[in-house]
Order: sequence, then structure tokens, then C-alpha cells
Amino acid sequence: MLFRAWEQAPEATGSAGAGADVARVVDHVGGVHLLVTRHALVRQVLTDQVTYRPDNALDAVTPIPVAALRVLAAHRFRLPPTLANNGGADHPEIRALVADALHPRRVADQRDWLAALVRRRVAGLDAALDEGVPVDLHAGLAADLPLLVLARLVELPDAPVAAVKEFARAALELFWAPLDADRQQALAVEVGRFHRVLREFAATGGGLAASLRDAGHPPDVVGGALFFLLVAGQETTSQLLTLLMHRLIGEPAVLAGLRDGSVAVADVVEEGLRLEPPIVTWRRVAAVDTTLGGTAVAAGTSVVLWLGRAGRDPGVVESPDGFRPGQRGSRRHLAFGAGVHRCVGDQLARMEAATVVTEAAPLLARVRVLRAPRYPDNLTFRMPDALVVTRDPLR
Repeated sequence: MLFRAWEQAPEATGSAGAGADVARVVDHVGGVHLLVTRHALVRQVLTDQVTYRPDNALDAVTPIPVAALRVLAAHRFRLPPTLANNGGADHPEIRALVADALHPRRVADQRDWLAALVRRRVAGLDAALDEGVPVDLHAGLAADLPLLVLARLVELPDAPVAAVKEFARAALELFWAPLDADRQQALAVEVGRFHRVLREFAATGGGLAASLRDAGHPPDVVGGALFFLLVAGQETTSQLLTLLMHRLIGEPAVLAGLRDGSVAVADVVEEGLRLEPPIVTWRRVAAVDTTLGGTAVAAGTSVVLWLGRAGRDPGVVESPDGFRPGQRGSRRHLAFGAGVHRCVGDQLARMEAATVVTEAAPLLARVRVLRAPRYPDNLTFRMPDALVVTRDPLR
């Protein structure tokens, strides 16, 4: 099942098996893609923007029907090429402006503020657990942290956190999930309505929006860049935090190593990115007839890059399925992509994950999972919904 690619290998059609380097598969909406799993081949596609273009990166997996398109049009919704879907000449400049807003120095300046916030939240969750009250680590700790940090870095105006989160998840569903027409219509209303607000900020806001405008980019391009940051730039990191905490609860030896200092926090974060990436696949489209891993690829072919499987390539990592921080190959994962479209917020995500691991590890060592995350069908994003834990009296 391609839409649950992090759980099991999809069944392949044709002569190639599910474990092959490249296999043709049929997804839930009838589209035929070339699925690439081997680390070297995934990296090859990501770093070759001439042969494999990013134009389809934000295309809706389920074609949007006319009725939903009319809803989006009424809100003047547009996603011009800006970041992930931009193979044009203006991509380097747009990326450079975003990278400056997310510069490692500016990210590092947020660390103490974020650590204090996480510490307060962990203390509150810890107290509730001591009183026998189950807590949701996703809602109570991970869900909004990346948005709060991003807002400080790019100078977003005050907005209800819940509204932004609902918009982001609606966008991830609208563009990357298998949907029926009624659901697409409802999501189009939600995404279009918020995009109207975003467009107004693109025309008048400060921070990153002002930098993009000053460089001569029109409001649609400014809005498109902000759209991608708000959707992928913070939602994926909140997913990572939840996925990593869930994994660590089941890794007592790693938690013990964090406690006694024998395991480095940075190594834990990299191993989490390798084994539990929030983005499991990404797309490219072949611009010319070519071959990949011995398989012929016709121009126009949709290429699905299985980032999650590439991180478990036994030719790259010593123990593909084991959570072993610091092991050989652990940092060679492709959770942030590669090449000119490598995630511009990688250092931000790493800082946030390291902060949560540092502050929450003692709590994670003393809980058990009552309700594990559930995941909707989605081609690319994991989207965990909750992580409910409790504490046994003797813990």
C-alpha cells in the first residue's frame, strides 16, 4: 500500500519485486509511479534537477475536482513555484532569503527560550502523571512548538495556533491524501479561507515577507513561500517530535544512555530522523527519457522517492532496523532530502528535536503508552494524531 509506505512495502506490478531498487506500483487513485527505494538511487534523483524536476512536488495526489477548484479560485488560491516545486531561475534567491531567516545563528538564539518553554510543559505533564492523569504528549508538548519558534524567526503576526495547525493539516491532506470529492470540497474551503489571510500578510507583513517583497517578488510568490513554511516547515517537525518520543518510550537502553551520558542527544536525533522520518516519500518528474538503476524511465514519469526506506538501506547503515544512536551510516539518512532542494530548516528541526529529547527524556523513561499515534492514509506525511501515556505507580 503506497499510502502507508512507512509500514510495509507496497506490492509491485510487473517483473520487479517490492524489494527491488526501482519498482512500478499502482497507488490508491490509479496513478502509476516509479518507486525508488535504494539510498544511492534516491540521492541520485534528488541531486539531479535537470533530469528529474521538482515541478510535481506539490501536485495533488488525488486530482482536485472542478467544484473544489472553484472554491480555491474564489479565495484566489495560487501556489506558484517558490521552494519545493521550483526548478526555475528564481529558486536560489528565494531559498537564500528563507535560509537567512532560518540561519543557524538565529536558530541557536532561540534555544534557551525554547528549552525553558519545554521544561515548563514537561513539569506540568509530569505533575499530571504523578496524579494518575493520562496525558497526550503530542497535544501537550509537540504539536505547536515548531510553529511558535517559526513565528519568532520569520516574524509572523499573532494568530490562533489552533487555526494555523488545522490549516496545515488540511493542506497536507488536500494535496497528499486519497480523498473523495466531498472531503476535497470541505478541505478546499478551509485551505482557501486561511490562504486569504496569508495573502494579506504577504502583502503587508514584516520579517521574511518584507524581505521577499523588497527583493521584487510579487505577493503570490511571497504567499507561496509562507504557505510552504507554515505547512511543511513546522508541521513536519511537530510530527517528528511525536514520532521520536513514541520511539524513545520503547527504547529504555537509549533513555538510560541519555541519563548517564553514554549516548549523545545529537546521535539520538539523527537516528530518529533515519528510522522515524515524518516525510516518508517525495516526488520528482522525469524531464527526459533516461534510465535509473537499470530501469528505463520515460519523460513525464512520476518518480516517488521512498526516503524512509532509503534510511534503512543495509548498504548504508550497519543495523537498518535497530535504534542505535551513533552507528555507522546513521547520519546518512535522507530525511531532509538532498541537493539544491534540501530542507532549508534542517538545523531548526534538529535544534527543536534535541531540546525536546534533552528536557523530556526523564519523563519518557517513566511512562508507558496508553494510546499510540494513529496515522491517516497519506502519500508523504505521517501525521500522528496523539500520543497518550500514563505512569504506573511503581514508575
